[in-house]
Amino acid sequence: MKNLILLYFILLGSLCIAQQPIAIVIHGGAGTILKENMSPEKEAAYTAKLTEAINKGYEVLNSGGSSLEAVTATIQLLEESPLFNAGVGAVFTAEGRNELDASIMDGKTGQAGAVAGVSHIKSPILAAQAVMQRSPHVMLTGSGAEDFAKEQGLDMVEPRYFFDQTRFDQLKRIQEREAEKSKEEGFLNPLMNDEKFGTVGCVALDKYGNIAAGTSTGGMTNKRWNRIGDSPIIGAGTYANNQTCGVSATGHGEFFIRNVVAYDIAARMKYQNLSLKEASEQVIAELKTQGGGGGVVALDKEGNISMPFNTPGMYRGYRKQSEKAKVFIYGE
Repeated sequence: MKNLILLYFILLGSLCIAQQPIAIVIHGGAGTILKENMSPEKEAAYTAKLTEAINKGYEVLNSGGSSLEAVTATIQLLEESPLFNAGVGAVFTAEGRNELDASIMDGKTGQAGAVAGVSHIKSPILAAQAVMQRSPHVMLTGSGAEDFAKEQGLDMVEPRYFFDQTRFDQLKRIQEREAEKSKEEGFLNPLMNDEKFGTVGCVALDKYGNIAAGTSTGGMTNKRWNRIGDSPIIGAGTYANNQTCGVSATGHGEFFIRNVVAYDIAARMKYQNLSLKEASEQVIAELKTQGGGGGVVALDKEGNISMPFNTPGMYRGYRKQSEKAKVFIYGE
């Protein structure tokens, strides 16, 4: 009899695991993304790459992989595409360099890792994961982060690996406009004169009920003084907690840092008992009143998804259990 009871609970537990929903949501940046400014060929390219990334992460989840594995696999693919401001498509600093940032967080353990201001690590998101899993720290920056990555056997590259002519031309156009302004007028805001913010991010929920979130970026075009935005900052650009939600942000980083946007969404769910949709939409709407443009992708432990933004467009998409990938670009 005892054996039958034990078998019953084992089968019940297996059934519960099988019924746990899996889901993935991604973004590829937010900003002034208008259909009238997008060629059919470029729109098709973005749609195809976003769909490929979503499906890659989903297949990891569907085959029993963890949310962390799904997030890193998805973001790696986006880092390798010049369409986005991350990895190969990273924007340039005022000095003509690429300085990359990334972060990742495990909603099961609360562990997190990040790298910032790196120029030789092929995949910043893998470096962030290594910091989380193989070091006692949360964030490493610059040459120290690169030394750590080498010690961990991660792929290292020469800075030219990240060079993209379109991004470099973008830098020169901004610098030319800046040079035309008088000193009294101050600096141009490079973010607001860019066509879009191409930061990439992913949040995933695996069949074990664990949430993970990650974000990777090249930062701000024409940035100075080793500026670092919200993407590598846990609680601002990235956050995950199994009890509430996972969040990845994109936009004007200074505002996301000041408002601790990613954590604020989770906190409103926890302390105000708001739904994911309510909490995320509130936070992004409040950000706009301060002049902060951008958006987030987020999902909760039930697999509910939210993708609010306050700019004309945001590259985004998701896939849930037994569904096909859905991709959006404009403010539909």
